[in-house]
Amino acid sequence: MDMSRRTLPEELLLLALDPGTGTLAQPQTLDLGLAGAQLVELAMARRITPDGDRMVVVMPRPTGDPMLDSALESLRRRGSAARAADWIGGPRLGLRHTYLAHLERCGLVSSETVTSCAMLPTTRYHAVDPELSTGIRHRVDSAVRTGSPPDCRTAALSSLAHAVGLGKHLYPGNEGRSSRSRLRDLVRHDPFGGMVAQAVIAVQNGGQARATGLSRRSGAATTRIDGGMARVTAR
Repeated sequence: MDMSRRTLPEELLLLALDPGTGTLAQPQTLDLGLAGAQLVELAMARRITPDGDRMVVVMPRPTGDPMLDSALESLRRRGSAARAADWIGGPRLGLRHTYLAHLERCGLVSSETVTSCAMLPTTRYHAVDPELSTGIRHRVDSAVRTGSPPDCRTAALSSLAHAVGLGKHLYPGNEGRSSRSRLRDLVRHDPFGGMVAQAVIAVQNGGQARATGLSRRSGAATTRIDGGMARVTAR
């Protein structure tokens, strides 16, 4: 695994980090998206492979990334193929904080504690290298705005960003509506990433919707974002 390249969970977290406020957009659903991003990254590293909507560990050898290796070990300990939605919906709360601490140890983000007389102390995070975050955003923007087919990694990142509701953060207001729609439709360039993103949405909905992709043209389901929460309605 190329350790000079940032993993999908790291990229998703940096994409969600507001450079102005130092806070994360969609913090609750982001935990689920990070878990889904771990699955996609492990599949790209050839450690797991899909069997329908289940994840099969095919190579338990560590990747060298401590966060991914912890996820891989969790999947291995199950002893049987885990459904993507079941694993994502497990004890994942706080995963964003674990990743923030990881990125701080790697020197990619810095933290500061802000205290006011009216509020409890709040920790803010800022990218140490703004160009890294800008580059991640540019990859997504390029695919959304130009319509050029993205690589599988960017397509998966876009699908997960849509699934956790980052569309309204990246492309706010009525003027961003068409961009949010194109963000969703990028799933067609990476079916596996789309399946995982659909599992993230299913967990948010409290159901087990079939992981058949996010595109409205899939014929199986229509996906929309309401109030920052992804919803799935049958067609």
